[in-house]
Amino acid sequence: MESGGRPRLGADVGTMSSTTRFIHTNQLPRVRTPHGEFTEILNEELVGAKHVQGALRWLGSGEQFTPEIVDRHQLIYLMEGKGTIRLDQKEYEVTKGGGIYLGPSETATIQAAPGLTLKLFHLVVRKVPK
Repeated sequence: MESGGRPRLGADVGTMSSTTRFIHTNQLPRVRTPHGEFTEILNEELVGAKHVQGALRWLGSGEQFTPEIVDRHQLIYLMEGKGTIRLDQKEYEVTKGGGIYLGPSETATIQAAPGLTLKLFHLVVRKVPK
């Protein structure tokens, strides 16, 4: 193993334990909030992921989502739909394939366009304890 915990070049990865899981995202319960719906698809309870959380989020027409300001890294990727992302007082139109990276203590607001919906993938990576 390399110092980062990855197998070194030429390592026999066939002997490593597998943690591959199929996640039935359509069967997970959605939670309704004032900021659309969401379902967690990646966390410690579901797959043993200790330092990362992933969620699918759905925003209806005009709904908006502002991620909590946390001391973590966040990635929000637009899977379907059209809307805007407001970052540092500037608005960006986004469509499928667009997204935003937020460093620790940063935030933005994502809003579905009028008459349209958004499906987002939201990934949050916690600081790894030393």
